Amino acid sequence: MIPKLVRLSTMLVAFAAAVAPTLAAEDRPNILFAIADDWGWPHAGVYGDPVVQTPTFDRVAREGVRFEHAYVSSPSCTPSRSAILTGQWHWRLEESANLWSTLRKDYPVYPDLLEEAGYVVGFERKGWGPGRVEVGGRTRNAAGPRFESFEEFLAQRPDGRPFCYWFGSYDPHRDYEAGSGARSGMKLDEIRLFPHFPDSPEVRGDVADYYWEVQRFDGEVGAILALLEKRGELDRTIVVMTGDNGIPFPRCKANLYDCGVRVPLAVGGPGVAGGRVVEAFVSLADLAPTFLELGGVEPPAVMTGRSLLPLLGAEGPDPKEVAAREHVLAGKERHVPAQERPDTGGTPMRSIRTHEFLYIRNFRPDRWPAGTPHYQRATLEGAWLGDCDNGPTKFYMVEHQDDDAEHRRLYDLSFAKRPAEELYDLRKDPGQLRNVAAVPEYAETRKALEARLMEELRATGDPRVVGGADHLEAYPYYGHGPRWPGLEKAP
Repeated sequence: MIPKLVRLSTMLVAFAAAVAPTLAAEDRPNILFAIADDWGWPHAGVYGDPVVQTPTFDRVAREGVRFEHAYVSSPSCTPSRSAILTGQWHWRLEESANLWSTLRKDYPVYPDLLEEAGYVVGFERKGWGPGRVEVGGRTRNAAGPRFESFEEFLAQRPDGRPFCYWFGSYDPHRDYEAGSGARSGMKLDEIRLFPHFPDSPEVRGDVADYYWEVQRFDGEVGAILALLEKRGELDRTIVVMTGDNGIPFPRCKANLYDCGVRVPLAVGGPGVAGGRVVEAFVSLADLAPTFLELGGVEPPAVMTGRSLLPLLGAEGPDPKEVAAREHVLAGKERHVPAQERPDTGGTPMRSIRTHEFLYIRNFRPDRWPAGTPHYQRATLEGAWLGDCDNGPTKFYMVEHQDDDAEHRRLYDLSFAKRPAEELYDLRKDPGQLRNVAAVPEYAETRKALEARLMEELRATGDPRVVGGADHLEAYPYYGHGPRWPGLEKAP
């Protein structure tokens, strides 16, 4: 990652040597994993965003590898982080397929395995979660022991021991400081809105406030890299920067469209190629086997993720690995339950994404995809469009849904019920707005993608396909969801 390294092939000898189980401690790289909370693609300077400033991420991407098609397993914090830690699709993890759940101790996680192999592990701020770790039989967060800061972590680390550290920012999760983006000097008229957003000052200001928190995350990671450089350890540290799901806006987070499941991802460090862009599809579930192989630990057979190492080396990506990554899967189970209705199981869905198409299978088209638009005023209970975080963009779209046909169209794209199947032709519709699943000319494509998706779900034991999905809907929910914004004023 750092120019003076001469790409550090002398340290790992060859990138493949990083996976050798006989590596001495001093030959194994440190691993810094920096994960933002609700940071989605393409909101980084290196991806071409003209407003948000991300010099740290851009540096890692320029001096390492930038991924164009990185996707989370699920567009919801808990299942996404569970998949990252276990290296498995979230639908294989029982309770952990849902938000505000638990992660049972019998699912191996990469921090524990690296610690057993001699690594010093730890995390700060948001690790695995949200949820209750004790319910699953764990005595600590699945990301490792908690520290108040990276400096505290380094101070207790024995000399010569490699580390694996999880820097889990709370940015850019809502709530935002209203007007923070504009006050920082951002030009709101230059913001590139997703095409399903209404173009209004309220929405542009909301996106700018989100950008401001993205920049804060980027700056904090930059400070960590500066500390490592000062200590002379950056040259032997693999740096990974990404987000856990898409942005907390309508039709994004908790949805399987690109703005919900596609995330920035850059990897730099010893043995990593410089200045490469990878177009192959990768999942963040691939990070666990990647980190284990870097640490000389063989990934458990139960992991469904595939190591990224064949895509990172200076000698070039393995053509066979690239060919095997022509698509990626994603899915959603329960995000926030509709607590005032009998169906608290959420809106289960799965998707397969190729370079040309996005296919989505909605298993419960009878349910509201963003949560019910109603609440029980009499009892002051119930989520309110609970799968979409409260914020100015959501409020604007709800309040103006009946202004005209265009506002209604955009509102329905985010909040109306959806059919059992969705298909988007990304060559004509990159914003994924026009569902062509019922168009005759796409019939063969729809059938082929549906068959491929179901085949892979069956092979990975997805309860939605092989049976047992009722259990996914019955697990306890330990959190709470967005409430109607006037609730606190109600009698």
